[in-house]
Amino acid sequence: MPGGGSLYLETKNVFMDDNRFKPYINTSGNFVKISITDTGVGMDEKTKERIFEPFFSTKEMGRGSGLGLASVYGIIKNHNGFINVYSEKGQGTTFNIYLPSFAQKGSRDKSKRSENDKELAKGMETILLIDDEPVILKVESEILRTLGYTVLTAESGKKAIEIYRQSQNTIDLVILDMVMPETGGSEVFGELININSNVKVLLSSGYSLNGEAEKIINRGCVGFIQKPFTIHEIASKLRNIIEKKDKDYHSLLD
Repeated sequence: MPGGGSLYLETKNVFMDDNRFKPYINTSGNFVKISITDTGVGMDEKTKERIFEPFFSTKEMGRGSGLGLASVYGIIKNHNGFINVYSEKGQGTTFNIYLPSFAQKGSRDKSKRSENDKELAKGMETILLIDDEPVILKVESEILRTLGYTVLTAESGKKAIEIYRQSQNTIDLVILDMVMPETGGSEVFGELININSNVKVLLSSGYSLNGEAEKIINRGCVGFIQKPFTIHEIASKLRNIIEKKDKDYHSLLD
C-alpha cells in the first residue's frame, strides 16, 4: 500500500461442501477461514493469474524473488487447504485461506451431518441477482431457485438498473456484487435508491466487510454476505432480511 491504507484480518469457522467448491477441495468438512484484506492499489487480471507462480514478481529486479506467494500456496496445499484471491485495480485485495480444522475422531462427520440435516429456509419472493461473472451468476441463480425464489439476473450494473426500473414493484430484494466494470456496485446502489428509497439490497463480495463494502453498507444496504457462500448461509441470510419488520438492518451483518 504505497499510499497508505488499512489492513484487515478476519477468521471464522466454515463448513465446506465439496459439491459447491470443486475443484478446490475433494471432501466436505469443517474449515478455518482466514481473510486478509488491504485497501491498496489492487491487481489487474493478468497479474492476478500469475501471482502464485514461482519467481513471478511485480517488483524491480533485485527487489524481490517472487517466491513469497508461491511458498504460501505450497504450504496451504500441503495442509489440504486452498487459497483464492479477489482484487481489482484501485480497489485493494482480499486473500481467503481455507484450512481443514482439527477435530476429534467422529466430530467432523457429526458436524457434516448436522449441517446437511439442517432444514433450509426457503421463500417465494422475487430476487434480482446482479453479478458480472457468468459462472457465478449461473450457480447463484440455481441456488436461489432451489430455495424457491423467482430469480431475475443482470450481468452488468446498467442492465440491473434497467430491470429494476421496469420491475421494481415485483422485486422483493436485490443481491448486488460490489465490484463490476463500468458501473460498479456503489453506483448501482445509488441508482436503485433513487428509483426506490426503500429498496432492500444485500451486498455480495469476495472482499471482507471493510473499505468500500463498509461504505456502501453505511449508505443503507440491508446486509452483507461474502463469496463464496453455501446454500445454508444464503438461505438463512435472505429470510432474516426479508422477514425483518423493523429498520435495524445493521444487526443482520454478523
